[in-house]
Amino acid sequence: MTDRPRVLVCDDSAFARTVLSRVLRASGAIDVVATARDGRDALDQIAALDPDVVTLDLTMPELDGIGVLRALAGRPRPRVLVVSISSIDTDLGVEALALGAADVITKPTALASDRLTELGDELIAKVLAVSRPAPAARGEPVIRPAVRTRPAELIMVGTSTGGPQALTMLIAGLPAVLSAPMTVVLHIPIGYTHALAARLDKLTPLRVVEAEDGLELVPGLVVLARAGMHLHIERDGAALRARLAALPVQTFIPSVDELFRTGAAAVGSGALGVVLTGMGDDGLIGARAIGAAGGRLITEAASSCVVYGMPRCVYEAGLGAEAVPLDQIAREIAQRV
Repeated sequence: MTDRPRVLVCDDSAFARTVLSRVLRASGAIDVVATARDGRDALDQIAALDPDVVTLDLTMPELDGIGVLRALAGRPRPRVLVVSISSIDTDLGVEALALGAADVITKPTALASDRLTELGDELIAKVLAVSRPAPAARGEPVIRPAVRTRPAELIMVGTSTGGPQALTMLIAGLPAVLSAPMTVVLHIPIGYTHALAARLDKLTPLRVVEAEDGLELVPGLVVLARAGMHLHIERDGAALRARLAALPVQTFIPSVDELFRTGAAAVGSGALGVVLTGMGDDGLIGARAIGAAGGRLITEAASSCVVYGMPRCVYEAGLGAEAVPLDQIAREIAQRV
């Protein structure tokens, strides 16, 4: 018996299966229990071996990755990580995320090349993150800060692994009339955010768009940061505007810290920061800026997170953040605007 996650590698390229399996095994922390050459093979292996995680190619013969995800719909395991070629699989990748894939990892090349090893660190980290059991519900209190009379002027959301599904639930649950704009940073490969914004836009009477430089942030507008560009908030007289910035100073671009920091500077105590499921601690520095400005913070409770990393850092930082299960966050936001 082992506590190491058990992984199935599914790809129609024999070379890719070999390289990805070697990378995962070399970590010393992961067991690759089998490989699959297409979607039908993957479903057979899943039924026989019950792996914790599947790394899934999307474009395959017989049955593609979307077909696999549809067949797995509603199952708590395995967690699925899409390993795709961004330029080819962008639309399929967004559909895969909507169907329950935990995250997307972009192949550096479509060629049978050892460059595939370049995704090793990211792949290993995400396999380990999504394979950890969801924390048992610990009854985290919803901590109510002192009553503030000023409603939120700007809602800012940050998320990473598991974020597309969390955003889907959050945005679909928001009221048809929202008296403040919402901005969102999601860690996702370049090329995905336009299609994801269009998909989210269909779920709500609110308007969901990919960020554009100079876009005015108005009530009822949800702005998704463009992958590969930081989303900054700028005060322009009475208006708020989105600004796109290419500042390669953070691990993640876009950065939740950058959104929260600039939003807090623009609206002060009118800032509402929301941190959903995700790996790492992006958002912690920005959350401190929101707290210092007199704003408010909501974190997704451990019990509903795919990965309790980003929310945990903020919740445990002593900033007065409220821990709220995902299915209640839309209501909590509505009460503050």
